[in-house]
Amino acid sequence: MDIKSIRSEFPILNQLVNGHPLVYLDSAATSQKPQVVIDTVDRYYKEINSNVHRGVHTLGTKATDAYEASREKVRKFINAKSTQEVIFTRGTTTSLNTVAYSYGRANLKAGDEIVITYMEHHSNIIPWQQAAIATGATLKYIPLLEDGTISLEDVRKTITSNTKIVAMTYVSNVLGTINPIKEVAKIAHENGAVLVVDGAQSTPHMKIDVQELDCDFYAFSSHKMCGPTGVGVLYGKKEFLEKMEPVEFGGEMIDFVNLFDSTWKELPWKFEAGTPIIAGAIGLGAAIDFLEQVGLENIQNHEHYLVEYAMERVSQIDGITIYGPKDPKQKAGVLTFNIEGVHPHDIATVLDTEGIAVRAGHHCAQPLMKWLNVTATARASFYLYTTTEDIDRFVSGLVKSKEFFSDVF
Repeated sequence: MDIKSIRSEFPILNQLVNGHPLVYLDSAATSQKPQVVIDTVDRYYKEINSNVHRGVHTLGTKATDAYEASREKVRKFINAKSTQEVIFTRGTTTSLNTVAYSYGRANLKAGDEIVITYMEHHSNIIPWQQAAIATGATLKYIPLLEDGTISLEDVRKTITSNTKIVAMTYVSNVLGTINPIKEVAKIAHENGAVLVVDGAQSTPHMKIDVQELDCDFYAFSSHKMCGPTGVGVLYGKKEFLEKMEPVEFGGEMIDFVNLFDSTWKELPWKFEAGTPIIAGAIGLGAAIDFLEQVGLENIQNHEHYLVEYAMERVSQIDGITIYGPKDPKQKAGVLTFNIEGVHPHDIATVLDTEGIAVRAGHHCAQPLMKWLNVTATARASFYLYTTTEDIDRFVSGLVKSKEFFSDVF
């Protein structure tokens, strides 16, 4: 990969923060946007701004064509069988809530089990908590090994014939752990359960093939993969989506409205009530084009190299604890850590004075923080535009942070 050329596509990276060149190491929270995505969204508003699916005038037709062309790009990107299986949502959170509410509440009852892991983002915990409360189902957790991974043996022990839903992140937003989704899908299906995958942290960083994974639902967000904020995708196997009821009602998703009842449009539109995020979906299509031009395999290899480089350098700092798998090939581009005696927010604050952006806190994963026996951690996350020079500056900033607070206390 030509990193210099890739970085030139991201205008936000060419700036000073607190007098220093920006080092952006918070891509797990949201990625930066290449110029082609910015231009695509800008062009929509300047040239074809119109509602979709409703008008026969020229702008309406162009907007609809661009919107549905992006749906086809998503289909190819994740290798769904049909665009009927690709639903545009507001993001991963909305997608997971849709499955938990529409599929979960209709198919769960007392005595049934929902199985998740301790490493889930709150967006893949709370909807299942609520589904369990509403239906009387039981929520169970697959245990984690010491290095923050799961074993298939524990998966087999936790999933039973009573399990109806397994919900799991493909990549942990804290540990970077890459879970064996394909194998978990097989175990889930052998027990008559469906598999719901949180793909927020995997889709931007590796090639996704939902048919090969054989997951039943898959959710991801545009803003973590170089696309606009406020739009995401829910993939679902057609056989499940057809039987599910919409969770929002109104314009766009109806077939015919009578005085006392209504009928719904066919897939995927029955799940897209109201005016959709048109510009965002079109921008996501441009982001997909950009990522495919770079190559998902190239991006994944680049991040594995960065993680290995960062782990080697950071581990040399006294008093530092790195969380998650020790093998860089077992994790995505995430490095989560603590420095003894220094609060993560203090680390992030000192790094910010050096123009280095990292995340600090519980990362919307409080059950995992409890499992790690910490209240918060600091996290550096990498992407296709991250360089080894960025990591060198990050490591130098960590050393300064440690020295500063050692001198203070």
